[in-house]
Amino acid sequence: MTESGIVGGPISTDLDLEAEIQKLKKERNAVILAHYYQESEIQDLADFLGDSLALAQAAQKTEADVIVFCGVHFMAETAKILNPTRIVVVPDLEAGCSLADSCPAPELAAWKQAHPDHQVVSYINCSAGVKALSDIICTSSNAERVIESLPKDKPILFCPDRNLGDWLNKKLGLNMDLWQGTCIVHEIFDEQKIIDLKVNNPGAVFIAHPECEDHVLRHADFVGSTSALLKFVAESDHQRIIVGTETGILHEMQKRAPHKELIPAPFGDGTCACNECPYMKLNTMEKLYRSLHDLEPRLEMAEDLRLKALKPLERMLALG
Repeated sequence: MTESGIVGGPISTDLDLEAEIQKLKKERNAVILAHYYQESEIQDLADFLGDSLALAQAAQKTEADVIVFCGVHFMAETAKILNPTRIVVVPDLEAGCSLADSCPAPELAAWKQAHPDHQVVSYINCSAGVKALSDIICTSSNAERVIESLPKDKPILFCPDRNLGDWLNKKLGLNMDLWQGTCIVHEIFDEQKIIDLKVNNPGAVFIAHPECEDHVLRHADFVGSTSALLKFVAESDHQRIIVGTETGILHEMQKRAPHKELIPAPFGDGTCACNECPYMKLNTMEKLYRSLHDLEPRLEMAEDLRLKALKPLERMLALG
């Protein structure tokens, strides 16, 4: 069955994908990185599970020749920026991101040119081209620290997420100019249904990611990054928690707090409470196997772009 993973060829249903992936991982001296929004079976198979920056940094500390990034395109780019000598493959190169796609680098360049006196702070959920145009990068975990480190006499252009930017403006008393990008996962939670869910579940708390819309965040008992939401679930005394982010994270949350009741926040027309990122879910066990077998598709990047994108990342990392 060793040829069953050839590009374009069918994968036998008799193939033990998990065993074959583990075997190929050793043969390729590869490390498998998985974001919290991946399917649970991929999360369980990964060497490192986390958010995009933490995963790229984890890969730096290994001796792996190959990085398999089970996430979306901009995350694999970040891994390549920080690990230029490694082969970086993605199970599905079409796994994009609505937020990153909302801010094309040429349009950001024009916005920046129209505001020459501004600093550009870019949320890490952006393309390498956008990173290269930025003064500094931030994550949802360190955004406050990053912004507070900047000169106070220079205004800020914040991109690409308007909801995270608006939340930061309110929390820090700022007036940053915001790029009008959003994440399709976090912008469709239904405010009234969340209110109803809280009413019908007395004692439950609602936690949400700052990429959510303001009218949703105002009902949250806790707002925080992916890692902060995980920590809240694991450490808080609350036994019933409504979770306002992509439902893939519920797998890890339940592992850390097996006796707590976790309720995915409702959205849309209410026919399903499960809010999944369609891009994240493009990665599958079969595609993970193929990517290790064929070392394709690879994430390639021009060195001049990588170096330009690395500079604002390093500026952020220097803050600790």
